[in-house]
Amino acid sequence: MPPQTIQIALGIAFLILSLGVHEAAHAYVADRCGDGTAREEGRLTLNPMAHIDPFMTIALPLILYMTSGFIFGGARPVPVNPMRLRYPLRDMSFVALAGPISNLILALLFSVALKAMIYWGGMPTSALAPRVMQMAVHFNIILAVFNMIPIPPLDGSRVMAYLLPNSLRESYVSLERFGLLIVLLLVMTGSLRMVLGATLGPMIDVVDMLTGGIW
Repeated sequence: MPPQTIQIALGIAFLILSLGVHEAAHAYVADRCGDGTAREEGRLTLNPMAHIDPFMTIALPLILYMTSGFIFGGARPVPVNPMRLRYPLRDMSFVALAGPISNLILALLFSVALKAMIYWGGMPTSALAPRVMQMAVHFNIILAVFNMIPIPPLDGSRVMAYLLPNSLRESYVSLERFGLLIVLLLVMTGSLRMVLGATLGPMIDVVDMLTGGIW
């Protein structure tokens, strides 16, 4: 099997793992805040198989890579019942933040693994393992940034809904019916890729700094 094919396959495997952790983090915080819906449906698990969506998790990343060289995807959303949360508005923002925070933590862990391979393991940056780790870092930063865009129903919109005054909240939340269309338009026009591309560099610098820079 060609090295490039192996790299892509391993990259998608790490993307699926990261998406699973993202959804499990949502489920865990929701459960801690009083809503056990995700736990009852078997979604409070790090097993990525429980969170896979055939199109968003597998087909979409492959299609995007083959058509544009850009890999991105999503998982099956964790069910959350706001009415079971102790403080619905506040707790929904906590549940939403848990996913992107989990991706930032993964980015830090994969960055440490990458540096260990290079500085302790003596691997060249062109070797397969460091390249895959670098992809894993990038994927998790992109997932964190993308999900924090304040477009309903993305995670950032739950935080924004909590922060907005009551007079604006209802109108803002009502945009959710158009949210996926807005995201699709951002993808089709290239605006999403431009935003993520502009954010990736600075976020990589932050992750690099937090993991000790050059060892």
